[in-house]
Amino acid sequence: MSEKVKISVLVSGGGTNLQALIDAVKSGNLPQAEIALVVSSRSDAYALKRAKLAGVATAVISETAELIKALEDSKTEYIVLAGYMKILHPDVIKKYRGRIINIHPSLIPKYCGKGFYGEHVHEAVLAGGEKITGATVHFVDEGIDTGEIILQRKVPVEEGDDAKTLAARVLETEHQMLPEAVKMLCIQERIRR
Repeated sequence: MSEKVKISVLVSGGGTNLQALIDAVKSGNLPQAEIALVVSSRSDAYALKRAKLAGVATAVISETAELIKALEDSKTEYIVLAGYMKILHPDVIKKYRGRIINIHPSLIPKYCGKGFYGEHVHEAVLAGGEKITGATVHFVDEGIDTGEIILQRKVPVEEGDDAKTLAARVLETEHQMLPEAVKMLCIQERIRR
């Protein structure tokens, strides 16, 4: 049972979480996984360059049917949303139910859902006077940030933080968590096989 679990990563921006996954695979810290495909909703996403530099197949896709075909063609078993700024169509969720994960920059159920993305999350955390924030990896369902939680990690809000400094500290935690969550899923998948 040495066959690797094929994952596709969906991105829209810079791709630092994608890079964390690429680095984990390359270093041997994520030996069970193969990144089969990186799909971007935007042709100018720097994440596409990261994938190409790592020798990973890429595609720019906006249509649901085209996305499903690309995932099928690459034999995708799990989908990782890593800064993907589109809502997945219910057809994608239905086809890959229990096999799509997302990383969110707060401790769900706080500061999540519609409108809570990027620095908006961290601005809300600061405005709320929180002393602790963090990141969450969760399964994707038809809601926005409503799926079952897989992993959470706390990050302190420090005196003098602004949205940028807080975002940077949370992102460091995301870079550790996402490969860890993917590793957990890959191990479960290989046991299931």
